[in-house]
Amino acid sequence: MFTKIAVAYDGSPESDRALTAAISLAKVMGVGIHTITILEKPPAYTAFAAVADGSILRTLEEDRDAYYEHLQGLAVSKGEAERVQVVTHLESGDTVDSIHHFVHNHQIDLLVVALHRKSLRMSSLWSVVYSLAQELPCNMLGVH
Repeated sequence: MFTKIAVAYDGSPESDRALTAAISLAKVMGVGIHTITILEKPPAYTAFAAVADGSILRTLEEDRDAYYEHLQGLAVSKGEAERVQVVTHLESGDTVDSIHHFVHNHQIDLLVVALHRKSLRMSSLWSVVYSLAQELPCNMLGVH
């Protein structure tokens, strides 16, 4: 039985399906879940924008923070609708390293990940999934 379930959640339709699956599984098992969202690095063009207007970085950071707060709120609301506690986490850094550290630090025993379909980044995605599968001490569930 799984007692600590986490789901990698970035707001994409695929990760939304993974979240839904994780909530359903957690409900059956009578446990809560954790979401892990990796903060994306700002695009390279922000350096040019900062030169043009020094306050733009603050505005971009505020917009990013609002987006992630909204994303976390959606995850919590989905859990509440099914009476499953969802605890959200924002991590920064390399995706694989951040998830790896999170899983170890929180003693996660099942990581639910989205399997993206027909993505231009398919090789990158599979590289991340493969790296996670090789590094993690817990079970993984891939959701289409």
